[in-house]
Amino acid sequence: MSDDYQIDIPPSFFAVFTDARQRLSEPIAVVRQRYEVCEDLANHLVQHAQILHHVEVPSEDEILRRILAGLASPDAGVSAAEAQWIVRRLAELLGWACPPLDDEPAA
Repeated sequence: MSDDYQIDIPPSFFAVFTDARQRLSEPIAVVRQRYEVCEDLANHLVQHAQILHHVEVPSEDEILRRILAGLASPDAGVSAAEAQWIVRRLAELLGWACPPLDDEPAA
């Protein structure tokens, strides 16, 4: 059986689905599907974050925290770990420093 999956999933996303023994907690097909959803969502949020930055909220940290809060709602369709990954990826896409998130110690 050949694996024709062409998208490279970054180690940071695999970490969302990896346990302490470095084993995936979900089947690879699920991880791939969730990666595509999360990557698409991060890319979709770029324009929204840029608009907020230029019109409403001057602080990049505040924008990222607000987006994280929105993604943390039960209706968002992503887990808490996925939401944090999306915000980190969004910051990367925007070229912004990502503030410490809920599970991270302050720098």
